[in-house]
Amino acid sequence: MIRRVVGMTLGAAAILCAAVAPAGAQLLEHKDLSLATALAIATAAADHCKAQGFTVSVAVVGRNAEVIVHLRGDGAPPHSMENSYRRAYTARTYKQPSGAVEQRVRKDPGDQLVHLHNVMAAQGGLPVVVGGDVIGAVAVSGSPDGDKDEACAKAGLDKVASVLR
Repeated sequence: MIRRVVGMTLGAAAILCAAVAPAGAQLLEHKDLSLATALAIATAAADHCKAQGFTVSVAVVGRNAEVIVHLRGDGAPPHSMENSYRRAYTARTYKQPSGAVEQRVRKDPGDQLVHLHNVMAAQGGLPVVVGGDVIGAVAVSGSPDGDKDEACAKAGLDKVASVLR
């Protein structure tokens, strides 16, 4: 008798659990940067800077701001590796160019975001956007000015524009 009651109780519980699935329970679908695409972005960005005589480092990060590709040009300053990552992290995290974050901080020097780990309010990082969704970022460091770093990052994105549609 006890077995029958336990069996019926477990059966009823299983039916209720199946019928009461959490609202919106589903798998997420999203696009991510592949290694091949990230490498193409980084290489094109570095080549663009090299053609102008700049030795730079380039970072490409993915959806979760994880490093996918990180290149250091021959003779690039050691700090350019960290700077390129932090600019890419900032562009990915804030879903806007790192230069826009720089402008925000210039307007409000007390803005606390600059104290967050890995955030860098300096031009040179651009988000990678596909269909309105930010799926990563690319950033460059090592040229004489942030606008030149950003131009190189844009050249990297331009190289794979057809893939990012």
